[in-house]
Amino acid sequence: MSVYKHDYRAYTGRVTPLWTRVLVLMRYGLDEVLSSKITLGFCIFSMLPILVSLVQIYLANNPIARQLVMKGGSRLFEIDAGFFLRVLSTQCWLALALTSWIAPRLITYDLADNALPILLSHPISRFGYVLGKFLALAVSLSFITWIPCLMLFVYQSYSAPQSWAAPNLAIAWGILAGAAIWILLLSILGLALSSWVKWKVLATGIIFAAVLVPAGVGGIVSAVLRTKWGLLLNLPVMMTQLWQRLLGAPEIMRTGRDLSLPSVAIVCVLVAACMVCVAMLNARIRAREVVRG
Repeated sequence: MSVYKHDYRAYTGRVTPLWTRVLVLMRYGLDEVLSSKITLGFCIFSMLPILVSLVQIYLANNPIARQLVMKGGSRLFEIDAGFFLRVLSTQCWLALALTSWIAPRLITYDLADNALPILLSHPISRFGYVLGKFLALAVSLSFITWIPCLMLFVYQSYSAPQSWAAPNLAIAWGILAGAAIWILLLSILGLALSSWVKWKVLATGIIFAAVLVPAGVGGIVSAVLRTKWGLLLNLPVMMTQLWQRLLGAPEIMRTGRDLSLPSVAIVCVLVAACMVCVAMLNARIRAREVVRG
């Protein structure tokens, strides 16, 4: 039978729920992430600090092993909020390096191959597309941030000779909240910057520059003007202070000047940065591309 003699009608079968369509993009995004041996190697490397911390917890709760290693007295084996702050900070900065590698792989290829019009022609919105990529990146970062940190918290609760979890439950909530804020910021920042660059290597460098260059500018402003408000451009300082307050840990670096920033100011800067990234994604993720000749 000839093609023009066929009768076409609309599809009347079962329609996939809207929320599952986002999960399809997330699944393919995770497949893209895990297909790289560099990603797997970096994830294994990021577990080395966790293994070191695991040994510290074991030694701290084993008097015989502590006596053999350090003869009993060392702040190295104090498992408190400061210990978990150091672990969380290390893992979160490793997450920045992982973001600079993963985020361009999730979105830059779609832009370079002009695949966005095809993807958005399917029954999925621009918000659903970005959400699927965001979930893939957030899940990947979770495996090297709050998940291993909470596993250390559980192991410390199990190994401690006395009841330890209940009096220190605020540490667990601080780890979860601090890592969630950092993952949210990194995911939106990585996707927004990658959406404006079609070369993966360049996008990786721009993600690092977006964090480190303002930090340097903020340090110069604070030193020249002798004010602490320039540190609002310094993302490492802001996040360290925020993590410290969430976990209830003492200050890591103490100087003669008061460099502590108000929590409200830190949150406002982080929210403003996220809003700028959302605006960048809204301007870039389009179903069509206008080429000016």
